[in-house]
Amino acid sequence: MRGQLKGRDVLLAGLLLALIWAPAMVQAERIKDLAQIAGVRSNQLVGYGLVVGLSGTGDQTTQTPFTLQSMKNMLNQFGINVPPNVNPQLKNVAAVTLHAELPPFAKPGQTIDVTVSSIGNAKSLFGGSLLMAPLKGADGKVYALAQGNLVVGGFGVEADGSSITVNVPNVGRIPNGATVERGVVSAFANGNSLILNLNTPDFTTANRISMAINQHIGPDTAHALDGASVRVAAPRDMGQRVAFMSLLENIEVAPGEAAAKIVVNSRTGTIIIGKNVRVSPAAVTHGGMVVTISARPEVSQPPPGGLLGGGAGQTVVVPRTAIKLEQKDGRMFKFAPGVSLDEIVRAVNEVGAAPGDLVAILEALKQAGALSARLIVI
Repeated sequence: MRGQLKGRDVLLAGLLLALIWAPAMVQAERIKDLAQIAGVRSNQLVGYGLVVGLSGTGDQTTQTPFTLQSMKNMLNQFGINVPPNVNPQLKNVAAVTLHAELPPFAKPGQTIDVTVSSIGNAKSLFGGSLLMAPLKGADGKVYALAQGNLVVGGFGVEADGSSITVNVPNVGRIPNGATVERGVVSAFANGNSLILNLNTPDFTTANRISMAINQHIGPDTAHALDGASVRVAAPRDMGQRVAFMSLLENIEVAPGEAAAKIVVNSRTGTIIIGKNVRVSPAAVTHGGMVVTISARPEVSQPPPGGLLGGGAGQTVVVPRTAIKLEQKDGRMFKFAPGVSLDEIVRAVNEVGAAPGDLVAILEALKQAGALSARLIVI
């Protein structure tokens, strides 16, 4: 029996140690997830084109003349001249804009996804096909050519003046719908060092990244430039540099804890309270006045014999408005020095505060100087 208890105690002690060390293990993140290499980024592409093959849901050319103009220009390239005084009603064609993201190190011949969006008054792009259209970068050069059948996640139905729409039928995607024609020169191979830019600037995180790199690779390999950048010495040979970055980006670092913040979304009532939020000694009272206004219409009907003057009576609806005022009992609770997040939420919940009331309490604490956190309202 004693041996069984001893084994159980050892198991409980092991579980306790696992719980103690678990947060430290979970907090460690790879450098790949904390920072990006300066100069290694994607580029945005944009274009214009025509979607054809629609089932009568295309642009109304009388209201979108640019669709007809684009169609005439395309036919003219194939030797088909449409007379100037002829304006065909193209119900199966829609003018669209294209946008895509050219990933870093993309090479000619590779494919990327394309998003297609209607810019006219087309009812739906379902079942359409995009004709070949160029995708240009910010410098005006063509980097990819897009073409293919659209995948649309929404649809619309109309009948007898009634309509129903599910999702958005005017936007679609073409998986692997664009072929890269030109690559973008990257700064990855330049110089004898690389710059790591942190996704979230933080002096503690930058210092820990440089220390972790120096510990795993060698002293004086990395130096933190500021709270957002770390310079890392890297080999000049491209093959060695790729292998070096493969080793570097998998080093695990425990990032620094974020500053104490309280984020309030005033539109949705969402409130996010950070871990390090603390309050100084303060007493808060919660209470309020509830005013309820209700309207109850009543029907006023004249007697069967009509009015006294002999005229015909008229039935009317008379509004009756009732106003009710309630005064809720206020409660007061006191915050001790250094109260944590859990205690703040528990205390506010005990008085039955709604999200809007919690915002008012936090704002009052901030104005009183008792809240050691940034209050951000979005």
